[in-house]
Amino acid sequence: MFELACGDFESLIRSENFIAITAITLGCGVGVVGIIGGTVSGIMKTKAQEQTKREIAAYVAEGTIDPQNAVAMLNAGRGNKCQDFQG
Repeated sequence: MFELACGDFESLIRSENFIAITAITLGCGVGVVGIIGGTVSGIMKTKAQEQTKREIAAYVAEGTIDPQNAVAMLNAGRGNKCQDFQG
């Protein structure tokens, strides 16, 4: 077997603290996975929002959408910050 800081692996498995050590290790693992997942989710959301802004700006630049309507689209779903859509 290989050597650990607290002895060998077999003595760790047989120790009274094995369940506590395992629970703490798994809990930390779940926490790290959750943090990484939340970060990736936030990055993807921001990337999609920026892509939408670029697409709407392109439509405004080519004259397909009025600037007022573009502002209303960009503000859609933001609660009280929305401007009335004038279509």
